Parts: sequence; structure tokens; C-alpha cells
Amino acid sequence: MNKVQGLLSKMAVMLPAGQTQADYQMVLGEQRVDMNPLLGQKITLVHTGEIHCQACDRITRKSYSGGFCYPCSQSLARCDLCIMKPETCHYDAGTCREPDWAEQFCMKDHIVYLANSSGVKVGITRIDQVPTRWLDQGAIQALPIFRVKTRYQSGLVEMIFKAHVSDRTDWRKMLKGLAEPMDLHAKRDELMAECRAEIDALQQRFGEQAIFPLLDKDVLAIDYPVQQYPEKVTSFNFDKTAEISGVLKGIKGQYLILDTGVLNIRKFSGYQVTMVSE
Repeated sequence: MNKVQGLLSKMAVMLPAGQTQADYQMVLGEQRVDMNPLLGQKITLVHTGEIHCQACDRITRKSYSGGFCYPCSQSLARCDLCIMKPETCHYDAGTCREPDWAEQFCMKDHIVYLANSSGVKVGITRIDQVPTRWLDQGAIQALPIFRVKTRYQSGLVEMIFKAHVSDRTDWRKMLKGLAEPMDLHAKRDELMAECRAEIDALQQRFGEQAIFPLLDKDVLAIDYPVQQYPEKVTSFNFDKTAEISGVLKGIKGQYLILDTGVLNIRKFSGYQVTMVSE
């Protein structure tokens, strides 16, 4: 029996060189636990009752904006609406909460991509988050389609494409393993043709090198360590159930798939948790 306690963060995930299956580690404070070898074993996660802000580390009764105390959620740029809707970026207006942070996070190259998690979707991510972003979403396929100079500009491109394709993942469908492989190159070409005039207008506004199409990229295929997908998706919540236990049947996206239900690890960042594997 192994027992580890610490502040929960989203699971670390990578694609080892030359492999297609995602490799996961549970992150509990400074400790990391390899999760793939635990498939088929019983694990128990217990929330001790403490929640810490990811930014200032103060104890908070409730988590806001995905792992922050209320004051930080109101003052940090990473908690602003423009993170979810980058097309609303107000950096140029001089009203960014943390302009120095924005320089590092938003004013760097982003990728606009197509992914297949529960069906085809469009999304954006910082270039240094490839392929982590796709793994976190549980995508079985991903294809970069544009390299864009800023987060704001990538949001404008995404807006154009999401008039024709979803920008959301159906997490329940993703966890049931129902997505079928798709021809993402053909979908990219179809969308490029449909959106050509609007993309041309953005390139004229910002410059062709600011919004650069990626036409020579291969589709990345991704597998996940899943022994069995659930027929019915029942989700756990540490705010309602302090102790969660079950046989680990799989890991996909940021979800643990247990024989008793599923748990979104990322949702509970900053929660102090004890994990026991048997």
C-alpha cells in the first residue's frame, strides 16, 4: 500500500518519444506518482478539507477560477474573462491587470488547431503547450492549422472558424470513448475555403507573418491508458464527497476513470488530498 499527501495540481502528462500513448503522473505538492502502472488497482483519494490558492497559497473556503482564492481571482490577469475569450483581450487599451504577466503569456506565438476529442473542434494554445493541451482535452487526433503571433489574434482566428465548427469538447462523450477517427486534413481544407475571405482580412490587418497557415503538418494520433470506458458517466466532486475510491479503469484528458465514477483532477487544483493505492 502506498500513501501520498499534498496539494493537488492537474496531472502531468506527456507523450514519450516514439510512442502514442499518454503517460500520466499525479501531482501532489512536490511529489509525483506514476499513474499508468496503477491501472486495474484500487485507489482512494481523500480531501482533507483544506483548499489552498495556487497563487498566494492562502487557505480559502472555496476555490475560484480553477484554483484561486477570491482576492486573487479578482486581481490576476490569468483569471480574467479574456483568458476564456481571447478575442476580448484589452492589453492594448492599457487595462490589463498584469501587463508583465501578459507579455510572457499572451504576447507569444499561439497555435490554432483542429482536434478530435468528442468530434472535431477548433481551439488555440500557446506554442509551448503543444501537445499538452491536446492531451489535457482527451483528443485522439490533433492538427495545427495556424501559427499566430499573439493570443488576441489567435482568438480572432478561432472566432472565424467556430462559426463553422464547435470550440467545445463534450466531456461525457469523450469519456465514453465514442469519438471516431476523422480526416482532419480534409476538414482543415474545407474550413480554409469557407473562411478564406475573413482570414485574408485578418492577414491584411496584422500582416501575413502574424497569421501564418500551417499546411505541411501531420495529424498527431494519441492513445490513452484505458482498460474500460464507462457506459454511464457519473462524476465525483470533492466538495460533496470527501473520500473517493474505486478501481482505476483508465485515464483520459484530466479525468480518472474509476469503476465507481469519474473525477476531473484539474477542477480541484489546490485541494489537499491524500492518495492511497493498493
